[in-house]
Amino acid sequence: MKMSRQPTIHIQKEVNPHFKVVWTSRKPYNILRGGRNSFKSSVIAMKLVMMMIWYISRGEKANIVTIRKVASTIRDSVFNKMQWALSKFGILDQFNMTVAPFKITHKDTGSTFYFYGLDQFEKLKSNDINDIIAVWYEESAEFNDKEDFDQTNVTFMRQKHELAPFVQFFWSYNPPRNPYSWINEWSDEMVGEDDYLVHDSSYLDDELGFVTEQMLKDINRIKENDFDYYRYLYLGEPVGLGTNVYNMNLFKPLDKLPSDDRVIGLYYSTDGGHSQSATTHGCYGLTAKGKVILLNTYYYSPAGQVNKKAPSELSKELNGFITKTSTQSMWQGARIVNRTIDSAEGALRNQYYKDYGQHLTPVNKKKKVDMIDYVHDLLAQGRFYYLKNPYPTGMRYADSNEVFIEEHKKFSWDEKTINSDKPKVIEEDDHTADQFIYLCLSNARDFRLKV
Repeated sequence: MKMSRQPTIHIQKEVNPHFKVVWTSRKPYNILRGGRNSFKSSVIAMKLVMMMIWYISRGEKANIVTIRKVASTIRDSVFNKMQWALSKFGILDQFNMTVAPFKITHKDTGSTFYFYGLDQFEKLKSNDINDIIAVWYEESAEFNDKEDFDQTNVTFMRQKHELAPFVQFFWSYNPPRNPYSWINEWSDEMVGEDDYLVHDSSYLDDELGFVTEQMLKDINRIKENDFDYYRYLYLGEPVGLGTNVYNMNLFKPLDKLPSDDRVIGLYYSTDGGHSQSATTHGCYGLTAKGKVILLNTYYYSPAGQVNKKAPSELSKELNGFITKTSTQSMWQGARIVNRTIDSAEGALRNQYYKDYGQHLTPVNKKKKVDMIDYVHDLLAQGRFYYLKNPYPTGMRYADSNEVFIEEHKKFSWDEKTINSDKPKVIEEDDHTADQFIYLCLSNARDFRLKV
């Protein structure tokens, strides 16, 4: 071998037998779908390294492309995953890593792992990479439709390595809960096609002990709290949406704060209203043991009122709500971590910065059905609570969480859209539901949420 050091790895100890068909696949198109902790992405990363080793051990230059929907997600996902895979083979030190742009390059042959976001498509299309042997679409369900793949696949096929029989494509994703999601229908259509391997996996296929006791404990907690969500998240089953968005049994009431679990951080979330729709703020506490507790709700509806509050008045009310709730003695010492707001609500956000010099964090929105999954994750873990009687601030439109619970009870999918690729919720009396969604999405890392 012409490599500076021959890689050593015991594949049977690193790749579960369930993935043997993937490891040995000679099909051009490989779709890996499955639940969380099925290790499908790890298998693809190691297979791609193995494919490149075949070329660089012969002194050949070979290139591999990995694509995410959004470029900003690359560093913490596929870029780190590929370095992990190279370490598994003991050859990471034979590569140079750069982040602007994201590349991992073999020092001797120039063979390179390229990383792109589909939002960089024009840049990607203009780059002549050449010598391509494989392409990986990670988290494929994030893409808009199969046409996203079609427009890039042809570009890569034209740049195939002369020694490769074809460019081998890989897709990996957790199936959306909606059976009618485009990617669920697309992958089902590919089952049985000669050039396609469609592979399903879950944590139950782990025979090598990669799923730890701690992971199993979390999985079983979700299984006990919300069995359908467990099936969707960990078994990779498109379980459907139903009509009600949430299981209200997972909204746990508290008469008072737990005495053995103090609030360590405060989080605020806002859904701004307009001439006829409500403006609502939520004050939430994160406890030392990981509970997320709704402490207080502000809810102002202009419907039916002759004199409606202007942005300047709403800004003053928001500041009063934050000031009064954040200084209450029950969570003295807990710092304000984040103030989230609907990204479409520019008037209140700008007014608040003008008045108080404080930025409100606009939420980076996704598809509604995907954003809702962040709330599902928190609920299924059994970590969401609300105070039945908030500690009073004396504000006219605050000091009750009742509207929050009532709106979530009504929060429903539009039955006309359930059996479609783009399900919609009924957008009536959903203001606290939206601000709760924004809270979970904006603070997913702090709340240990991953969907």
